[in-house]
Amino acid sequence: MKKLVIIGARAYGREVYNLATQCSEYQKEWTIKGFLDDNKSVLDGSGYPVGVLASVEEYEIEEGDVFICALGSVPAKKKYASIILEKGGIFINLIHPSSIINQFVTLGKGIIICCFSLISNECVIEDFVTIQPFIALGHDCRIGKWCHLNTYSIATGYCVLEDEVTLHTGVTVIPKLRIGKGAIVGAGSIVIRNVKPGVTVFGNPATELKF
Repeated sequence: MKKLVIIGARAYGREVYNLATQCSEYQKEWTIKGFLDDNKSVLDGSGYPVGVLASVEEYEIEEGDVFICALGSVPAKKKYASIILEKGGIFINLIHPSSIINQFVTLGKGIIICCFSLISNECVIEDFVTIQPFIALGHDCRIGKWCHLNTYSIATGYCVLEDEVTLHTGVTVIPKLRIGKGAIVGAGSIVIRNVKPGVTVFGNPATELKF
């Protein structure tokens, strides 16, 4: 039986631990070995049956280890997952059984799909995408590597999210739009036009913010 190692033991790491225990593969294909975090005491007194094994940098991969990255920040997720990849680590997907995945969906590796999400026909979800609860992806969406989609967001048919995009809570993207690499869409925004790479947009309609 394989052993799942969760990268990150803080708020989102604890959520992902609970997601893992609800997945159909739990205790059939893998058990949970523990967490990687640079704060080795972060779970002290929490009651979790597994603890922090080491930091990501210190951890030595053992036979049977598989990984998932439970970090809510796109840059942090990319940084720490990449360290494990460079060590030869294998990433699996965690998909909650209440989520609905339609026909002909293509899934990469290291993907998290939380409860009550809908992935419609012919969607492509690339590596290390995080899909929080109550997300809807319309048909033929393409979600690039490292993207993070927060709760109650909707990307409608034929939308493209390039790599490293963040949709905060309650975002709606109307059909056939493209959100550029590294862009951030603020909570509650409605996106009605393409978003340039690397910018932050917010509002209804979503407008670029200048800092």
